Amino acid sequence: MTAWRREGDHLTRCLEFASFMQAIEFVNHVARTAEEIDHHPDILISWRRVTLNLSSHDVGGITNRDFTLAGKIDGLIIQNGGRVIS
Repeated sequence: MTAWRREGDHLTRCLEFASFMQAIEFVNHVARTAEEIDHHPDILISWRRVTLNLSSHDVGGITNRDFTLAGKIDGLIIQNGGRVIS
């Protein structure tokens, strides 16, 4: 799987799904996971594409919490049929 990209003070990844509903279901899984670890990504949904940005806003940059969440999201991508596009 393609590595997360660092862009300034956040990690980012863009994904594509087979349908809008599949993208929404993936985002719901991400939301539940984020709640479990109390660390929330910025999420942009555009039809079948989902862009995720991870940053620890309280410290103004990337921390271990972001890498932990990125690892959990990687598993969700595989489980939900996502394709990394960038």
